[in-house]
Amino acid sequence: MLRIIGTETEYGIIARSHLNPDPVDNSLRLISHCPRLPAPTALWDYENENPFLDARGFKVEGEPERPGVHYNRQLNKILPNAGRLYIDGAHPEYSTPECSNPREVVAYERAGDTFVAQCLASLNTSVGTDEFLVYRNNSDGKGNSFGYHENYLISRKIPFKKIAETLLPFFVSRPIYCGAGKVGAENGTNPTAYQISQRADFLECLFDLNTMVNRPIINTRDEPHTQQSHYRRLHVIVGDSNMCEVSTFLKIGTTAIIMDMLENQGVLPHIELADPVNAVKQVSRDLTLQTSLSLQNGQHTTALAIQQAFLHAAHDFYTTRELSPITKEVLIRWESVLEQLAQDPTKLSQEIDWVAKRLLIESYMDRKHCSWEDPRIAMMDLQYHDVRPDKGLYYTLERSGKIERLTHTEEVQRAMDIAPTQTRAFFRGACLQRFPKQVYGMSWTSVLLAGTDAKIKRIPLMDPFRGTQSLTQELFQDIETVDQLLSRLNT
Repeated sequence: MLRIIGTETEYGIIARSHLNPDPVDNSLRLISHCPRLPAPTALWDYENENPFLDARGFKVEGEPERPGVHYNRQLNKILPNAGRLYIDGAHPEYSTPECSNPREVVAYERAGDTFVAQCLASLNTSVGTDEFLVYRNNSDGKGNSFGYHENYLISRKIPFKKIAETLLPFFVSRPIYCGAGKVGAENGTNPTAYQISQRADFLECLFDLNTMVNRPIINTRDEPHTQQSHYRRLHVIVGDSNMCEVSTFLKIGTTAIIMDMLENQGVLPHIELADPVNAVKQVSRDLTLQTSLSLQNGQHTTALAIQQAFLHAAHDFYTTRELSPITKEVLIRWESVLEQLAQDPTKLSQEIDWVAKRLLIESYMDRKHCSWEDPRIAMMDLQYHDVRPDKGLYYTLERSGKIERLTHTEEVQRAMDIAPTQTRAFFRGACLQRFPKQVYGMSWTSVLLAGTDAKIKRIPLMDPFRGTQSLTQELFQDIETVDQLLSRLNT
């Protein structure tokens, strides 16, 4: 499985006192405390970024706003691993560098959480108290939702209509193993004590370019950050921000398999839900996984049956193809988790967020003799996602051996310091390591370097599969200056 994949995580930030009411200002203060930035004054280059292009074949009116130099430096921090920590709207956000498989995404997401936790610790130390709190989740419980976005590069030869039709039932049913769990309901939806997905209440239509209002199941943004004629970047906004590494691995891995099947003419299930938007909310409230979902043909199915249909199609697809170890691991996990969900979801308390959180809260309720309406339960929901390793309830479970980890500490540290080796991110990371003072700016598709003549040279990186470790090891061998690098690139 070699595919360009990356994720973007928006974090919720809260100030304890009324003295810091502005989330934008609080977010700026948070990322200003980011440690160990190799090029602290580097700009983010917004080249090739246009959120107004729609995958359905048109451009929405408007032009992207570009911040001035000073504000650009405030908004953007380019990380040692070639990822990005920045402000988007009113939230701090972390983008992983381009990864090449789902296992890598897990490690680089964990690295991002660590960066944010370190920023928070430094910020609170500077003010002398735990004034600020940061959560990796999708809702503040007061009607506001913040996103988690997955990005998959896929051939532009695949019609967007076919991609969308395939993914609608897949995305509707996928939360049964990658929902983060949520206490209560929001956004004017039907009340419930507990549900599987945090994002479900905020999904309101089938297709749209928006990500902050009228949120769709299928986002139509057409901004590939690479050759427009060759690729499209599927920008997925329906997913929850997971704490459990197995949930993240399955969320990314199963979707990457669907991308593989689409690109290689695999036979995929043809499932037409009668009302996908309503079905999203039905699935989220179905803790038994037995709720009947209406189909266009008048028949019915369940979220579990939909996922089993996609799994069976994937098994058939790979019977005549060589399996990579990562793909095999995803298929084994996918099958095992669906079997456990069919038998008894509580057996997945070490792997799946919505199960782990639910059992944790119900155990507390039994001890304290309280109900789902107790304000302490809503607080526990938030505390599960606290990014502080010594305070977050998820990390408490992890330390006590009640959560399965896929990564280890050394791997996460490496993901903080070193860019992925099989994508163009490696070249950006190498430039940050070797020439930090000469990095003037950076984007997904370029590096801006300052030579000794004080002129800024743009090195294009439009092909995400170039700039890898194997392709650049000779380029960087025995060079000490930017001018030497530029000379080699020009020969």
